[in-house]
Amino acid sequence: MFVDLSKKRVYVVGAGTIAKRRIRSLCEFVDCVTVIAPEVNPELNKMEKAGDIQILRKKYESSDIYDAELVIAATNDHKINEDIYRVCRERGILVNVCSDKDKCDFYFPGLITRDDVVVGVTANGANHKRAKAVTEQIREILEEC
Repeated sequence: MFVDLSKKRVYVVGAGTIAKRRIRSLCEFVDCVTVIAPEVNPELNKMEKAGDIQILRKKYESSDIYDAELVIAATNDHKINEDIYRVCRERGILVNVCSDKDKCDFYFPGLITRDDVVVGVTANGANHKRAKAVTEQIREILEEC
């Protein structure tokens, strides 16, 4: 299912490697992503200056995500990720805990975009290598079209 996320309030808690990948993917489909992290790297600073993301340079607090419609928990702290999951469950917010596929309402597919075509490939969070291989095969096919 593809959902129009353009006007949704999307939050990413964390700013590490996985968080950056998720943020890059989301920015293709969301008007603005809010990132919550005490420190961010130069790439995210550039994205903020370009207006692609908003950064709250602070430690996460439960109330930070109360108005969210979709949340990515991408910290390296199990307790924080667990709290994010709990808050989202209580408030009916869709959540993806990057470190625990059982705590994900949705998965990030491998994305291929070409002109006005978007293809998403997933293995339901189970076989990332296979999903990546299929994504690359589809990318090659679309480049030939």
